[in-house]
Amino acid sequence: MADVLEKKEEAKDLLVDKQPKEPLFSKKNRKLLNDPLNDNNPITVQVLGICSALAITVKLYPALVMSISVLFVMAAGNVIVSLMRNFIPNRIRIIVQLVVVASLVALVDQVLKAFVYDVSKELSVFVGLIITNCIIMGRLEAFALGNTVWKSFLDGIGNAFGYAWILLAVAFFQRTFRLRNLVWFPNYTRCLVFS
Repeated sequence: MADVLEKKEEAKDLLVDKQPKEPLFSKKNRKLLNDPLNDNNPITVQVLGICSALAITVKLYPALVMSISVLFVMAAGNVIVSLMRNFIPNRIRIIVQLVVVASLVALVDQVLKAFVYDVSKELSVFVGLIITNCIIMGRLEAFALGNTVWKSFLDGIGNAFGYAWILLAVAFFQRTFRLRNLVWFPNYTRCLVFS
C-alpha cells in the first residue's frame, strides 16, 4: 500500500514539474500593471475612490503623499490577503480584509506623523479613509482572494499607479489653472466665489 502511495506522489511531482512556468513579466503580468493606467483606470473608468481623489487634490504635495500611501497599502494588502487566501473562512473574509487594511493604514499614519507631520495634519481624515477605499477593498475581494502572490502584487501596484496618476494630474492642473494664479485676475479673486 505504501508503494502505491509513493508512486502516486511521484506522478504528481512529475506532472507539476512538466508544466511550464510563467515568466515574472509575461504578457499577462504586464497587463496587470498597464491595464489600470488607462483602459481600466479605477477612478476614470470604474469611478471608484473619487471622494479622496477630489478632496486632496488642492495641492500637489499632499496628493503625492496620499498616492504613495495608497500604493503601499494596496500592494502590501494584496500580498497579505493573497498569502492568507486559503486560510480565510468565507464568512469572515471581509472582516479579515478590513483588519489587514486597517493595520497597514495605521502603520502609514504613524510613519506620516513621524516624518511629514504637516502633511499628516493636512491629510488627517483622508488617510484614515483609505481603510474603506473602494479601490482597495474591491481589489482585495475581486483579485487577491483568487490569485497568486506575484499577480496580486502586480495588480495592487497597477491599480495604485492608476489612482496615483489621476490624483497627481488633477492636483497639477488644479494648482496650475486656479483663477487667482491667472494674470488677468490679480487681486479681485478673493471676493469671487471661485477663490
